[in-house]
Amino acid sequence: MSEARITVDPAFRVGAIDPRVYGSFVEHLGRCVYTGIYEPEHATADSAGFRGDVADLTRELGVPILRYPGGNFVSGYRWEDGIGPVDSRPTRLDLAWRSIETNAVGTDEFCNWSKRVGSEPMLAVNLGTRGPDAAARLVEYCNHPGGSYWSDLRIKNGSTDPHDVRVWCLGNEMDGEWQIGHKTADEYGRIATETAKAMRLVDPDIELVACGSSNSRMPTFGAWESTVLEHTYDYVDYVSLHSYYQERKGDRGSFLACAIDMDNFIDAVVSTVDYVRAKGRHKKRINLSFDEWNVWYTVGSKSDRGWEQAPRLIEDEYNLTDAVVVGNLLISLLRHADRVTMACLAQLVNAIAAIRSEPGGMAWRQTIFHPFALTSKYGRGTVLQTPISCPEYETSWFGAVPQVDAVAVLSDDEEGLTVFAVNRDQHAALPITVDVRSLPGLRVATHTYVGDDDPLATNTQATPDRVTPRTGAEVPVSGGLLNVALPPLSWNMFRLTSGEAGAI
Repeated sequence: MSEARITVDPAFRVGAIDPRVYGSFVEHLGRCVYTGIYEPEHATADSAGFRGDVADLTRELGVPILRYPGGNFVSGYRWEDGIGPVDSRPTRLDLAWRSIETNAVGTDEFCNWSKRVGSEPMLAVNLGTRGPDAAARLVEYCNHPGGSYWSDLRIKNGSTDPHDVRVWCLGNEMDGEWQIGHKTADEYGRIATETAKAMRLVDPDIELVACGSSNSRMPTFGAWESTVLEHTYDYVDYVSLHSYYQERKGDRGSFLACAIDMDNFIDAVVSTVDYVRAKGRHKKRINLSFDEWNVWYTVGSKSDRGWEQAPRLIEDEYNLTDAVVVGNLLISLLRHADRVTMACLAQLVNAIAAIRSEPGGMAWRQTIFHPFALTSKYGRGTVLQTPISCPEYETSWFGAVPQVDAVAVLSDDEEGLTVFAVNRDQHAALPITVDVRSLPGLRVATHTYVGDDDPLATNTQATPDRVTPRTGAEVPVSGGLLNVALPPLSWNMFRLTSGEAGAI
């Protein structure tokens, strides 16, 4: 077989896309907050000290929800340190990332900023060193309208209206031995249950995310989810998944196929969740929050690094190959739209991030920014089952894998279709036929792709636009078939319409 074929039929649907699957993550890690989103001395800073250039790129990235303040950071965090007059806030040692934390940015600042950039906050509570009481007080501070101690304190601190935070994470990666306050599954299940109950006594309408295993390679994976959900099933709405990927030296072919690992991870967690549901005779269905995912090439800083404020940590520089992989991981998330209803690209700025910035200088888009922003913008509607037939190639990680991966999204008015596809072949273009005979109104397709002759091409401060989306030729749909070619090592988007202006 020397070509690929994708068949699309609106009768076969996976599910509607929750826009929150395009979320991101802001942690007090490295320069994500300080000189990332926040830098009062910067020329573009607003009256609250947040960088305007980074805010503009955040809006362009299209992230409807932002997880905060961690991550590992939250497991030692006292949220009360980050409220009130800034000059009265304590400076603390952040044990998670061995940093100096000034607390200049806290709950009020972040919640107000996230709304200004078009996102809703998704807050995590500390279940490492704290518990139900501190978490319930934070919900009261954020969501209660007034007339109580903590809500009145929020008003006194300048936020008259409640922040109305709907989504809350019950801790972070609590099965990881690196986590401050690391717990067994039973220990975490119990404290998560009691914390959830206390938080909902303050606000019954919040959504809660229980910690899944830190990743699918943990020895606790599977058993952790099962035990935790046996405690928490009636009190939570989601279970979390975290996964990061990187290219191993000399094995780019396997790296390009790592969405297969994400697919398997999601399927395993769904099976575990539904097993607990059946075992416990529960009526509701728990969905998945993939609230940390990305390409990550390092694990932190040197062990001999001293205590620093906003150190440069894990500032990975992403290349074209990474962009294709990130685009493919988005395809995997969309393929599971019926169960993965929230997700967070980790992180937003500087630390393993789609956006980079320099103190006092410019901000720019990393290569991975582009497939994410375009998928967030145009991947709205209903995911269709997308069977693919195509050539395969051999990998050391997964054996034989398809050269092409793809997903199709039907627009809400059902008059337009967007197909996202990657070509994993590193050297050759691949002809592809998209069969849309079941959608006879579609007449023409526009092609946008991210590709480059150099798989290691990057966007840097000196060359911020080295890798950008390219526009292919407009292609007619003939006899219900779209015939195009995917460039080698590329992420692609085809938008199929009736050919009328404004059709999609």
